[in-house]
Amino acid sequence: MAAHAVLASSWGNWPVWTARSQVLAAVASRTDVLDHWRAEAADSVGLVTLLARAAVERALMASAQPTDPRTVARLEHSARELCWEAAATLTDDPVPWICLLALAQLDPGQSRPEHRVPAPDQLLPPGPWGLLAQARRADPWNREAFHRMLRVWLARGSSGTATEFLAAFLPGAPAGAPLHALPLYAFVDQYRRTADQLLWTKNERIRAAVLRAYQNWRAAPGEQGRWPVLDESHLAHALWAARRPADAAEVFAAMAPFVSSQPWVSVGDRPDELFRQALAQSCAASR
Repeated sequence: MAAHAVLASSWGNWPVWTARSQVLAAVASRTDVLDHWRAEAADSVGLVTLLARAAVERALMASAQPTDPRTVARLEHSARELCWEAAATLTDDPVPWICLLALAQLDPGQSRPEHRVPAPDQLLPPGPWGLLAQARRADPWNREAFHRMLRVWLARGSSGTATEFLAAFLPGAPAGAPLHALPLYAFVDQYRRTADQLLWTKNERIRAAVLRAYQNWRAAPGEQGRWPVLDESHLAHALWAARRPADAAEVFAAMAPFVSSQPWVSVGDRPDELFRQALAQSCAASR
């Protein structure tokens, strides 16, 4: 009932609806609670969205483990069917389209026609652009939609396309929007592929992108526009790694008392030690 009330009160506020449905479904995907919910109140607001989200979460988790490919294919098919059902049921909801974007990660060969639609920009290759456009129809700058699209390119190992995608869309994003943290995620992925310890210090393009992200974070419109802790964690790490510890300290202070395991678990063998080191050095520099 509490989850139902949370979702019902969020309908129409698409950034909040997207974030809350993601959190609720991530928890529900590990239980059978949604099956019981559907048996008791099948017409509940948002239930069809949660069912699709939970199914997508299960498919993505299975694909990341040493699972029988037939099992992954079965879960993916079931998730896709639920996504289309949700899209037909709640026509204004961007989440089913975001879920379909998430499933596009599991099709690196672009075998499905919706995953090889011509791009709106001639410099970009075909991809799931129609799915992104549908999500943007309801919420033009939906944070998760753009993150899912970025992951499609990164999952294919197309770091160049990921960079071009961000260059094509980010200049149009509202000042201060969390979307301006997207390049920081791409840099972490680049580090994971190269293990280049000097990535954030020797590359002027990356240093400039980190500074732009910081300036947009500072331009966020008050509490209503505050970035998610995960984005702030990426920003704090990037500023520290780019040798801007005083700026990093400002972000660390804004995050308190919260913390995120990312990106620290992706950029170090001892993430707890790395986080404490970055925090201590940044705080020392700000005094």
